[in-house]
Amino acid sequence: MIKNITIGQYLAGNSILHKVTPKTKFFLTFLYIFLLFFFKKIMTYFFAFFVIIALYKVCKIPIKVAFNNLKSIAFILLFTSILNLCFGKEGEVVFSFLFLKITKNSLITIVSVVFRIFCLIVGVAILTYTTLPLDLARSIGDFFKPLKKFNFPAEEVSMMLSISIRFVPLLISEMQKIMFAQKSRGADVESGNVFKKIRYVISILVPLLVSSFKRAEDLSVAMESRCYKIGGNRTRYITFKFSRFDAKLLVMTFIFVVCLFIVEFFAIF
Repeated sequence: MIKNITIGQYLAGNSILHKVTPKTKFFLTFLYIFLLFFFKKIMTYFFAFFVIIALYKVCKIPIKVAFNNLKSIAFILLFTSILNLCFGKEGEVVFSFLFLKITKNSLITIVSVVFRIFCLIVGVAILTYTTLPLDLARSIGDFFKPLKKFNFPAEEVSMMLSISIRFVPLLISEMQKIMFAQKSRGADVESGNVFKKIRYVISILVPLLVSSFKRAEDLSVAMESRCYKIGGNRTRYITFKFSRFDAKLLVMTFIFVVCLFIVEFFAIF
């Protein structure tokens, strides 16, 4: 399951989304998340999902990379869907067996929730696939800068986000190495009861935590040796400026939002 998680990894490319400034992509991603929770119709989610898949084609990112992220939450989606089927009592009953009654409203709720989560994960992942982690963290810090007047630690948040984003692929790689090392020593992970598998997971988490603390300590020593100080005046080698690619993406986003409202207004379900 861990090896299927690709969120936080940057995939190099030369598409229009790779050339758009991180600030624009970060703002449009937040707009996209807001619209997902604003709309309610299943057809609207289906249309958004279709457009997101088209963006993957434009960015030349394999579709299987997007669906790999969905495998890690498949069990959660299945579990919540079963709960909604069993305890959703409102609406017309479409199937009944003993105490189990499946209603039309519960089915619509399940499909809409599943599509919403799919669109959320696959859509937000484009931001990390097309943006360097450091550039993404800088853009987040720039968005939080106006809040410094209210004593909000914008630079600290930006630094923590940049470190966290950089550590995600490192931790995944470290976990894979630990798993391979344990398998080479004869660890059996495929068979056995639940308690045996839990013991195996613990044997992975303990060295992973030790390695994480060691990396954090090395990072802190490196920052102190370079006299890193929060709030210091710094210049940037590369500055982000609004370009024609940003303008094109904003126009495409406007058309996308208008289409979403049209689909939401005319869709039956």
